[in-house]
Amino acid sequence: MSHTVIWITGASSGIGAALAKIYAQRGVKLILSARRISALEKIKSECPTPENIKILAFDLNDFDSAASQVQKAIDFFGRVDVLINNAGVSQRSLIAETQFDVFKKLIDIDYLGTVALSRALLPFFIKQGRGHYVVVSSVMGKFGSPYRSGYAAAKHALHGFFDVMRMEHQKDNISVTMICPGFVRTPIAMNSLSGDGTVSGVDDLATRKGMKVDDFALKMIAAIEEKKWEVYFGGKERLGVSLKRLSNKLLHFIIIRSKVR
Repeated sequence: MSHTVIWITGASSGIGAALAKIYAQRGVKLILSARRISALEKIKSECPTPENIKILAFDLNDFDSAASQVQKAIDFFGRVDVLINNAGVSQRSLIAETQFDVFKKLIDIDYLGTVALSRALLPFFIKQGRGHYVVVSSVMGKFGSPYRSGYAAAKHALHGFFDVMRMEHQKDNISVTMICPGFVRTPIAMNSLSGDGTVSGVDDLATRKGMKVDDFALKMIAAIEEKKWEVYFGGKERLGVSLKRLSNKLLHFIIIRSKVR
C-alpha cells in the first residue's frame, strides 16, 4: 500500500475525511482535495505520516482548471493510481419550489465536475497502463425520492457515464467502481441545497440514524480493493434498488408512504 497513490475529492469532511484517515494508517500516499485549504490541513494533521499527504484545493465547479489540477496531482508523487470522486452536494427541496439554477448547480458539481476531472486524468491512466476510478454515487443514482430530484438526476447521470468508461477502457486496464451509499452519518443533509440555493443547515433523522461513517469507509475500501463494479451500502433504503427491478410502481407507493425527507 505504501506504493499506492490515491486522490480523494471532497476530503475535508464526512466520507472523504474518513477514507483519508484509514488510508493514511495503511501507509498510502494521499492527495486530498476540496475547496477549503484550512479544512484539508486539519484532516492532514489528524493523520499519521503527514509527509505522505499532499493538499490540492480547488473548486470542482471550475471545469476549465481540471487539466491543470490533474497535472499538479501527478507532479506530487509522479502518478495517480486511484481517483476517488467523492465531492458533491445534495438537495432537500420539492421540484415546484426549486429554482432552475439549483438544478444546474447540482448537475455542475455532482456530475459535470466529476466528469471533467476524470476525463482530464484519463490520458495519464492510459499512458501508465492502469488506473481506477471510484465514484461515490448514491442509492439515489438507481431510484428517486421526493426532495432529491436534482440530486438523483445527477447521480443517475454518473452511472451512465462511468458504465461507458468501464466499457471503453477495460482494454487499457482501467477499472471503475460505483459506490452507492444509503444513509450515512455525515454532514450531507446539513450542507444540502434548499430550493432557493441556500444551504439548508438542517439535519434529518434518517441521516442521524444511518451507518457510522467509519464503518462505511471500511466497507467502501474493501469494495475498492476487490475492484467491485457496483455496490450498495446502508439500511433498508438499499432494498429500493432491488425493488425497482421487481416493480417500479410498488417502489413508487412505498416511497410516498415513507415520508422520508
